[in-house]
Amino acid sequence: MSSFTQKGEPPDFPMNPLLSPALPVGATLVECSYERHAAAILELFNDAILTSTALYDYKPRTLTSMQAWFQAKAAGGFPVVGFENEAGELMGFASYGSFRAYPANKYTVEHSVYVESRFRGRGLAEALMRIVIDRARQAQLHVLVGGIDATNAGSIRLHEKLGFVHAGTIRHAGFKFGRWLDLAFYQLILDTPVEPVDG
Repeated sequence: MSSFTQKGEPPDFPMNPLLSPALPVGATLVECSYERHAAAILELFNDAILTSTALYDYKPRTLTSMQAWFQAKAAGGFPVVGFENEAGELMGFASYGSFRAYPANKYTVEHSVYVESRFRGRGLAEALMRIVIDRARQAQLHVLVGGIDATNAGSIRLHEKLGFVHAGTIRHAGFKFGRWLDLAFYQLILDTPVEPVDG
């Protein structure tokens, strides 16, 4: 049976047993930090920027930019979770952050998940997504949004498997690699919060 261990500070809430992922033996769930994981996450970002349409950046990001990125996650109370292998390498990570900076959007977040190329095909992205969904539910959020390049069939299949539905596509939302890019939005509506409030 596959199993995993958890490293770092334990969360203040239990993992939903219905969403607990089955992982390869030796995978360790970690709460990512700037000190330990910034360089590895930066490498994942820059690989996506230079080789794919997963990120609509043109130029690689800098290590300095990761300080602000982690600070924004901490300020918003947003998780950054990852899996390390037995050698301590970060195999992948997932997080979520604000979806539109308006007060009434407070129950909606936009998530992202990245897996290093050597470790793809092991179910890590799905496992990370299930953890992020559980974290969102525990945080009393209501909607997770994934902005996915419309040609990224693998990511779309994963989201549909997890119950996300297509909410719409913005055609020609970006221009990269000499062509127009369509941005598809997929959303998952949760049964939380128990008592949503204005203000």
